[in-house]
Amino acid sequence: ASPAVNKLDFVILSALEVDKDFNVNVISGSDGVIREASGGHSDTAAAANVSIIVAPLTRGRIPTIIDKVTTVVTPGSTVDVVVTDYGVVVNPTRTDLLERFQKAGIELVTMEKLRELANYIVGEPKEIEFEEQVVAVVEYRDGSIVDVVRKIKR
Repeated sequence: ASPAVNKLDFVILSALEVDKDFNVNVISGSDGVIREASGGHSDTAAAANVSIIVAPLTRGRIPTIIDKVTTVVTPGSTVDVVVTDYGVVVNPTRTDLLERFQKAGIELVTMEKLRELANYIVGEPKEIEFEEQVVAVVEYRDGSIVDVVRKIKR
């Protein structure tokens, strides 16, 4: 029998951060501190026919759409749509969805436009400084390592 995630048509997931390559972070905050486990985030995004990430453009004074996520948990290749309170972005690899959204009259924006808007609203975020020491490893559903979490410089 196949796992339930392999039978999903759609999945709607949240994110702490999304980057211009559609990579998603759900475990470490904008300060680099590990917040929680990812649950089935990457599993459901990869297995569903359409994966939708919903997140506010900013949280307080912190942008959600950024150049590069602090920690890759869900690779952008498995994310189809990102929905924020300032616009919808379809992954360019999903030309089928781009056509359907355009036919439906849904106004689309680019990830770059959302990133620029987030930075305009809250300012350019200060880059986190990390030490070389690895404190956690992010293992993908196939057993490969997609990222590591490093110790924060204090």
